Amino acid sequence: MIDLVAFIPRAVGQGIPLLYGSTGEIITQKSGNLNLGIPGVMYVGAISGVIGSFFYEQAIRNGATESGFLMIAIPMLCSLLGSLLMGLLYSFLTITLRANQNVTGLAMTTFGVGFGNFFGGSLIKLSGLDVPSIALTKTSTYFSKTIVSGDSNWFGKIFLSYGFLAYLAIVIALVASFVLKRTRVGLHLRAVGESPTTADAAGISVTKYKYVATCLGCMIAGLGGLYYIMDYACGVWSNDGFGDRGWLAIALVIFTIWRPNVSVLASILFGGLYILYLYIPTGMDHMEYKEIYKMIPYIVTLVVLVITSMRNKRENQPPASLGLSYFREER
Repeated sequence: MIDLVAFIPRAVGQGIPLLYGSTGEIITQKSGNLNLGIPGVMYVGAISGVIGSFFYEQAIRNGATESGFLMIAIPMLCSLLGSLLMGLLYSFLTITLRANQNVTGLAMTTFGVGFGNFFGGSLIKLSGLDVPSIALTKTSTYFSKTIVSGDSNWFGKIFLSYGFLAYLAIVIALVASFVLKRTRVGLHLRAVGESPTTADAAGISVTKYKYVATCLGCMIAGLGGLYYIMDYACGVWSNDGFGDRGWLAIALVIFTIWRPNVSVLASILFGGLYILYLYIPTGMDHMEYKEIYKMIPYIVTLVVLVITSMRNKRENQPPASLGLSYFREER
């Protein structure tokens, strides 16, 4: 049997990066942009925060005064800035230059991973350590500080044992859901994603909404990479250590049928499925089953995709102009 008190916090920790990534991608896709570069954006968001934190910790070692506020503010600002630049690059290529969104997104993923590995390797050399990783323990202490201690009761361990970025992810997802459903801005954004021609005729700036939604979505996704390094991984950066979480975040968008509020629970579910193989019986007789358990998140996504495609309800379908460039002169 699985110890739920121990399993759920780890599932939440695995799910928070997916929640950041899926929330950002949902906002982007609601504008009609299919950003397959989210894995690269999350990678850049993570390494940007690591770079800021690394040099600040170096300054502290050289005699600068340690500030808890700067320990949090510098990595977050660096992460947001790096993710914003990725969003601007993607927007310029796909909105202004009207490049193919699928090809651009895949290129952004390749670029983001290469960018992260290059600067991650450079920082490892600067640190002068023999291990192929960087440990930002001082910064991680501030990001992973919890409301309750580790020896609390079951309620505290399940609901109150996370860093502030975990709760921020939930707040962002709920606010995004409210804005998309209940506000004029959300209505305009959905109109741009469904029919940019109609939205343009109604006086809505298609280019502005696409740019803002894409850049904002990238900034939110970048925080997912920062959370994984500074909180879940305890401040340890290693090249290619982020895994395929960016792709799972994109899969989560389909699973939740483009609803950020549903992503809150779905991300925890996916996080649990992602680490489920660690909690099954060990031994040589069960090795083949562990590989099957690793496939569960992807199998679930495929099943949901098939079911969603078979249903005719419009609200269960992606934005009508998703992945298509808008040519105003053809209006």
